[in-house]
Amino acid sequence: MVSGLVSLPGVEELTVEVLRAWARTALVELGRARTEIDELNVYPVPDGDTGTNLYLTWEAACDALPAGELTFAEAIQAFGRGALLGARGNSGVITSQLIRACGLRLAENLPRDQATDVQAVLADPRMSEPAAFADALKYAADAAYGAVAQPVEGTMLTVARAAATGATTAANDGKSLADVCLAAVASARQALTKTTEQLDVLRRAGVVDAGGAGLVVILGAMESVLTGQIVRVDVPARVEPQGENGESQDGPAYEVMYLLDAPDDKVADFRQVLAGLGDSVVVVGGDGLWNVHVHTDDVGAAIEHGIDIGRPHRIRVTHFADQTHHEPPPGRAVIAVVAGEGLADLFQEAGAQVIVGGPGRRCSTGELLRAMEKSKAPEIVLLPNDSDSLAVAEAAATAARQDGIRVAVIPTRAQVQGLAAIAVHDPERSFDDDVVHLSAAAGQTRHGAVTIAVKDAWTMAGMCRVGDALGVVDGDFALITEDLEEAAFGVVDRLLGGGGELLTIVTGRDADPALAAAVERHVRRNRKDVDVVVYDGGQDRYPLLIGVE
Repeated sequence: MVSGLVSLPGVEELTVEVLRAWARTALVELGRARTEIDELNVYPVPDGDTGTNLYLTWEAACDALPAGELTFAEAIQAFGRGALLGARGNSGVITSQLIRACGLRLAENLPRDQATDVQAVLADPRMSEPAAFADALKYAADAAYGAVAQPVEGTMLTVARAAATGATTAANDGKSLADVCLAAVASARQALTKTTEQLDVLRRAGVVDAGGAGLVVILGAMESVLTGQIVRVDVPARVEPQGENGESQDGPAYEVMYLLDAPDDKVADFRQVLAGLGDSVVVVGGDGLWNVHVHTDDVGAAIEHGIDIGRPHRIRVTHFADQTHHEPPPGRAVIAVVAGEGLADLFQEAGAQVIVGGPGRRCSTGELLRAMEKSKAPEIVLLPNDSDSLAVAEAAATAARQDGIRVAVIPTRAQVQGLAAIAVHDPERSFDDDVVHLSAAAGQTRHGAVTIAVKDAWTMAGMCRVGDALGVVDGDFALITEDLEEAAFGVVDRLLGGGGELLTIVTGRDADPALAAAVERHVRRNRKDVDVVVYDGGQDRYPLLIGVE
């Protein structure tokens, strides 16, 4: 039901709507593949964060894309700048360069205002849409190679160039925009499989390049948007390693990243100076703003050379050894994503810190990271409390672990599961024991809800019409009725059909109090062995949230 696919099949123009759909779809798919990509990460250092860094970089780009009416040029400029400012890690910085360069080239090739109409007629096009897209991919690949001080084949650079080559061949053959995209993805996938043999450290570990895998996921999302078909990119698993395992910690001890305000004409020499200090040197950007990345043993020199030509800021230094060898002092925080004011009060009373999320407002990784930083706790438990926030919480947890923080994500997919978990939280327990208790409480809670259909649509329960009452059981639409009370009774009966001793009802912001009262009477009349508690949650869209423990 929640695939993440935002499709615009049949579209033959790159518009703001296509960019938004691609951005959202790619973010969901990177969230799905994040852990698998992290596990592939052995180059340039085996720090297991490439998938997370790609996700955080892409999320920053998505967050920077303003809502409302925009020209195509305005949209891609905002998206590219967001990626540049939010880039994390070697792979994220290279990806930000690919995004920015591709967008700038598209704006040059397709100079028109495409703010609202997906089928707008091209005004004074310099080339056809498929050719413009292929040319932009080639320009982006060349720019990414140029941003790296010492380009290495068998990396995401190789995959990017292969995608551009495949797209160019298809465009020259007169293929459609969707077919050009398909050709780019196919070429990227083929290049990805060959990276294992191109780079010795990948061959020894038996993996493909992690950054390249992420790029294939991103390109596959565009294919999904243009074809209307879900393109689920399966990240290749490890094969049998050949020779000694490639996962060693040899090389520079620190990763240094910062933004740099500096004249464009100073950057080429600066990039070469950094190359003398270490490896994995990537400097991307333009128009006076640059994102700098280097692995080095001399942190001071890496920053001082930036001072020589401009103003470094937002400096981040990571000691690779600390990512796996840090024992935090005692202390613990629980951070919960909540969907309403009443729910916020309930979680806070139980000792949690809260972030507002819920339907229509996805919590961002940045918000979670800021909340974790604010807590100053070395041990943190995250309660995402909805499916959309689960991948966000996992990404935030991985990023926080790089700073030596111990983080556990309890996979709560509903607010009522979060309430069940926080109810058994005990800060006096060991971290592991507390996580086990919270996970068990959440896992033993079945969840449901009732809502009103706001449009005609197909659901798992069949076709619904505007105004129908919908019953949700464990995340899927399970029944459609004309009456909200009837839907609530149906959800409760299905949840209790699997057993249970406690039924929790959370009322929504605009819910009729009589609805919860009717459900409570229904349960007491038919299941006298079940206790019922009712809370005012204040959530939107769902008059009732229901949990059974």
